[in-house]
Amino acid sequence: MAGDRDGTALGLPADPAGLADALHRTGYLADDELATVAWLAARMKRPIMLEGDPGTGKTSLAEAIATALGAPLIRLQCYEGIDASQALYDWDFSRQVLHLRALEAAHGAGGLDVAAVEQDLFDERFLLPRPVLQALQTAPSVLLVDEVDRADAEFEAFLLEVLSTHAVTIPEIGTVRSSAPPLVVLTSNRTREVHDALKRRCLYHWVEHPDLEREVQILRTRMPELPTVLAEQVAVAVARMRTAGLIKPPGVAESLDWAAALFELGRTELDVDTATSTLGAVLKYHEDSTRVRADLARFVTG
Repeated sequence: MAGDRDGTALGLPADPAGLADALHRTGYLADDELATVAWLAARMKRPIMLEGDPGTGKTSLAEAIATALGAPLIRLQCYEGIDASQALYDWDFSRQVLHLRALEAAHGAGGLDVAAVEQDLFDERFLLPRPVLQALQTAPSVLLVDEVDRADAEFEAFLLEVLSTHAVTIPEIGTVRSSAPPLVVLTSNRTREVHDALKRRCLYHWVEHPDLEREVQILRTRMPELPTVLAEQVAVAVARMRTAGLIKPPGVAESLDWAAALFELGRTELDVDTATSTLGAVLKYHEDSTRVRADLARFVTG
């Protein structure tokens, strides 16, 4: 069972700086270390493991890499209880039933060769590829395994095998082997420790929240029409919130949402009253909003 396309290589720039520039053109500002790790992962055909707090841009990086390299992004969202079948493939049961009924109508139930019918029903045309199989069939591609820390150790073992062999076996059809391994990006919010064996297979990077200067750059890159003063004030306020011991500190996505909300209101500067009425764009827990409102001036002024 061959891949859908030939093994054309990813459109990888000549060096990490070139990849950083390509990512920048998509709106993602990667520092030198992150761009280097991503470039090496693509060059060495190794998975990349991105760990960090929620909202630091791990998923966005995978999306930006796919765009920058001109490859489709295939996403596998992990969750508690996910198993290999949900990542690999399923059978199109309704089409199989319709096909069986068509055979019975054409030949009569008594005239069917049971073994031949079973073989026919489990044909590739009735296969429903899930993300991992899709990535193996699609070359080149970027496979995002998002929030792998939400899955269990058994699922990690399955991933480790696939990442080592770049192949899976479907009993009814045979082995599916990738003509060009996908660039695999695994993300983890570190709600639990991912097994060392899986990490050792990957190049690793801890993704921090951006510093103040980079956050301003991100806001201005994504929203060129945003006044510089407002971008700076949002970045400062968000940075202070991240050190306030909140249940869910705001990430870059919340910074962008808040800046967009303020811009839609026609604000050119951030003040206490405006911050009060727009906190829902940046804080998503009642307890966090209550804590920040109690001393809002400390976050948005001075």
